[in-house]
Amino acid sequence: MAAEKRRVVVATGNAGKLVEIRAALADSGLEFVTAADLGAEPLDVAETGEQFTDNAYLKADAYRKAFGMAALADDSGLVVDALGGRPGVRSSRFAGENASDLDNTRKLLEELDGFGAEMRAARFQCVVVLLDEKGAATWACGTCEGQIAFAPRGSGGFGYDPVFLPDESAGYTMAELSIAEKNAISHRGKALADLREQLLAED
Repeated sequence: MAAEKRRVVVATGNAGKLVEIRAALADSGLEFVTAADLGAEPLDVAETGEQFTDNAYLKADAYRKAFGMAALADDSGLVVDALGGRPGVRSSRFAGENASDLDNTRKLLEELDGFGAEMRAARFQCVVVLLDEKGAATWACGTCEGQIAFAPRGSGGFGYDPVFLPDESAGYTMAELSIAEKNAISHRGKALADLREQLLAED
């Protein structure tokens, strides 16, 4: 990769996600910007795919074409065994199309009401795709195993973080971890670490 930083537009309006991406890929030689940084509104990309890989590609490709530059997107979600894999690709819309993080978390806890700890196994999964200006793709993925807590804890993170207990966190929810601690074990952190290794190997 060139010594000067290449600009990459990130297909998200989620400030928390952008912080994680910038922190994990700080030494990648890339500068990550948003639609807002480019004077535009975030794109409303229909996430019609049935797999995380499908939706990540759809978002990255839409941003690449709209802004005429390299684009990065991820699709991630929570997979709960007792719910047959739901919410899955509908994690951000679990409680409805315009659901808030709180709405989705409440619905999850309601559906798991009465389930003991042994029935709350879950995992976060993430797929990240980086498309260069011509559409060539670099893929990375990550998984974080854990279980669903009985009640929210912590004020950090976003999404289902307050109710997700990673196996690697010694009893803390994802929302109780620092950005560095979260990136070290999270599904997105692992996917971004994989992507970082691939990018540095290209130098």
